[in-house]
Amino acid sequence: MKTTLLIFAFIFMFAMGHAQDQGITITVTIDNVPNNKGNVTMALHTEDTFMKGNGIMNAKSVISDRKVSLIFNNVKPGTYAIMALHDENLNNRIDFSANGMPLEAYGMSNNDMSMGPPQYDSAKFEVKEDDLSFNIRF
Repeated sequence: MKTTLLIFAFIFMFAMGHAQDQGITITVTIDNVPNNKGNVTMALHTEDTFMKGNGIMNAKSVISDRKVSLIFNNVKPGTYAIMALHDENLNNRIDFSANGMPLEAYGMSNNDMSMGPPQYDSAKFEVKEDDLSFNIRF
């Protein structure tokens, strides 16, 4: 009996430790992509990577019926922001007009689209214990 109980205790401890290593899942949906051309890229950023290139996790999706859904798996607890770009011409960057205005749609977590460049403080969110879902608007 003690042996059986000890085996179950080890299995339980292993399963709990393994589950904690999995991290959190963040699901991001965009349902107002301007058209089906190109793809949508998203990046999960920390404050250190925000607006400085690639995020700590990056994902890309084809567009279907002007909608996309992407998942970031195994996200560790912390503070993050998500940036999304509709890369219509597939050049892997946002294009700008001569006056500096974006030519391709973009959005971020919390959907703050105030004037000027995106700010980490308005896009950030906390990852704690539960999986998260976001709907980003372009």
